[in-house]
Amino acid sequence: MMQIENVSDDRLIMQHNAITSGRYDFEACELDIMFMILANLKQGEDTYTIHISDIEAITGRVWNYQQLRVTTERMMSRVYEIETAERFTQLVLFQYFDYIKGTGSVDVQLSSKALPYFFDLKRNFTSLQLKAVLSCTSKFAKRIYAIACQYRTMGARKFTIDEFKEMLYLKDPKGKEKELYTDNSAFKTFVLDLAKKQINEHTDIHFDYELKKKGRSFHWITIYIDVQKPEQLEIDFKKTLSYQKEVRAIMAYGLNEEQAESVANDGYDKFILFIEDVNKKARKGEIKVENSTAYIIGTYQKKGVIKKIEKNGSKI
Repeated sequence: MMQIENVSDDRLIMQHNAITSGRYDFEACELDIMFMILANLKQGEDTYTIHISDIEAITGRVWNYQQLRVTTERMMSRVYEIETAERFTQLVLFQYFDYIKGTGSVDVQLSSKALPYFFDLKRNFTSLQLKAVLSCTSKFAKRIYAIACQYRTMGARKFTIDEFKEMLYLKDPKGKEKELYTDNSAFKTFVLDLAKKQINEHTDIHFDYELKKKGRSFHWITIYIDVQKPEQLEIDFKKTLSYQKEVRAIMAYGLNEEQAESVANDGYDKFILFIEDVNKKARKGEIKVENSTAYIIGTYQKKGVIKKIEKNGSKI
């Protein structure tokens, strides 16, 4: 049983660096599911329940049943390639996805071969912010964010462009598949610059890159990683200070600024009474709250206070 408490956006995912650097081709929605699993990892457990409402609440994107089935089917067929100093391994991460009809949730079991990479985190792990990585819509932004987090303590990391593209599944090291974004201008625009924009807007790090030539052709890419400085509260003189404090207080429960403003406009006192009522019912066992932020957003969406966002970005 989980009570609704004041929560922040810094829930961390620990991901084995061999997985972070592994070569795989997950679409953005597949990565969303994978990162939700990573956020809930517990030592010794291999089966987890993913609630679709949790993903929707964090990302603001609405999922449908058919989309989810197609996504998990693709995830079952993905071959994950991991290379370490000792070996090169091909494996699948998931044993099965089991849909519980009418619940909006799905059980997933990790494959036994993948377990060491998920759980051997004592000395070799990457910390990711769940909300940050889900807020990035580009699959390249999600992957580059994970890679950048791996080297955040170093501040910078140099790769050959071929090596970097292989990590993003843009180039087959065996040369059997067609290389994507061979034009440097397209590679910069649709991969690097897009990732840079989303990472810098939505995550806890500042990402930049530099391409360098070897001879006449670009050969190296250096990525630069700096931790973002926390944003200071800016006073909007068009709004009362008490209103701005209320919005910030609501945001502390995990809502974004737009959502918090909608709730504040509906009534801050009503919101406090709502939180107290939910906590009271949770303590008595009358309701069960799996994710506090998702529960708040879902409740206010049902009331029509917070608008849902369709896949095309339009609000309903």
